[in-house]
Amino acid sequence: MIRRPELHRFDWNGTLLEVSYDPEWLPPRILGEDIAHLEVRSIYPTDAPLPITETGYRSHFIAASAIAAAGGPVAYVDAWLTVESESRDWRQREQSARQFALL
Repeated sequence: MIRRPELHRFDWNGTLLEVSYDPEWLPPRILGEDIAHLEVRSIYPTDAPLPITETGYRSHFIAASAIAAAGGPVAYVDAWLTVESESRDWRQREQSARQFALL
């Protein structure tokens, strides 16, 4: 079987992201439900850190039903990034990057 994941692009806080989504990465006969695979990449700026990854790339496995419940892969990733952007670690990294940019 040839996998053809869905590809989506969207802007998150000034960073262009590409989301690759395979809703049936692992079939339901294994765990009782479809396990999906998400890949998130920052493509402009290339390899820009995100609240879910310092390298600009993240591979993530999750129940396909969770992606559907969120409204699809873009809505899921957008919500995931928004929640993680509230973390103290991300706010400190973002603040440090702003201060460096002012120098």
